[in-house]
Amino acid sequence: MKFFLRTFGCQMNEADSERIRRVFLKKKHQEVFSPLRAEVVIINSCIVRQSAENRVYGLINNLQKRKNPPKIILTGCLAGWAKRNPQNLRLLRKRIGKKVQIIPTEKLASFKVLPQRKKKTSALVPISNGCNHFCTYCIVPYARGTEKDRPAREIIKEIECLVKNGYQEITLLGQNVNSYFDAQKKIDFPQLLEIIAGIKGVKKINFLSPNPADFSEKLIAVIQKNPLISRTIHLPLQSGDDEILKKMNRGYTAHQYLTLVKKIKKAVPEVEFTTDIIVGFPGETKKQFQNTVDLCRKVGFKKAFIARYSPRPGTVAAQMEDNVSPQEKKRRWQVLDQLINQKSQEEKSPAEE
Repeated sequence: MKFFLRTFGCQMNEADSERIRRVFLKKKHQEVFSPLRAEVVIINSCIVRQSAENRVYGLINNLQKRKNPPKIILTGCLAGWAKRNPQNLRLLRKRIGKKVQIIPTEKLASFKVLPQRKKKTSALVPISNGCNHFCTYCIVPYARGTEKDRPAREIIKEIECLVKNGYQEITLLGQNVNSYFDAQKKIDFPQLLEIIAGIKGVKKINFLSPNPADFSEKLIAVIQKNPLISRTIHLPLQSGDDEILKKMNRGYTAHQYLTLVKKIKKAVPEVEFTTDIIVGFPGETKKQFQNTVDLCRKVGFKKAFIARYSPRPGTVAAQMEDNVSPQEKKRRWQVLDQLINQKSQEEKSPAEE
């Protein structure tokens, strides 16, 4: 059969799709690059934001309107969220109908499946799946479950195989990558990072995404002494206000975040930071938003992925009053985008552009 694979969302979903692609190719199916030519359409979904969820529904609706609609397989976070709760499954069925096949990613393509990668020199390597932090706005623990870490030997073997096949840049992935721990071998994330940095042929190592609450001095020391580890660190902030951070259940204060940034900068002077920020979280006042702006100025982020808050059903924050207007969320988004992203673009030289 001819299959089309559409991926929504983060790099973890991209890595999942690489394994899904291998499963279908091993069954002698042919990949096509237009849903119009496909007999089977696999949708690897994202529900971190309402806008991402809406795009999934839009695609399914358009496919079902065709004269001869393809078989549709829904996987990814929306499928995981539905399959973990009978009520969620009923709600999803009502939205997408009974003909769409819903299969959680781990059932469609486990970590045991060797990925079918398109890139030839850089590779995404998941080291864990799920999260134990339960930030109040986040759907991930309900969609992917609590954290499950891959055995270190499995990760190392995959990277050694990648290097033999010409891959030089490795990006380690996890919803909370720096809480990784191989309980059997007693290997934590800094140790894993150091082992990978010692694999001959690896030229660059990135990792996404760490939680500042779990960013240890041991990890900073490993980054400092291994120049192969990227000097651009993605360090999600979400808010620069202590009250909002507490309502988000982030596990750190604005002062602790800044202290961590200073420690990393002292150990690695050439470091640059990127981040994630949510604007318009329930109850966020203009003063609290200004605290985020002030903290961003102090850090000097290279880039920020800024999201306007949208409630995720089943999360703690969904029970809070979403009382910041869409217009005010947009204004706050624009303020931070101008401060960080547009300013960063303006500072680039013509050669860099």
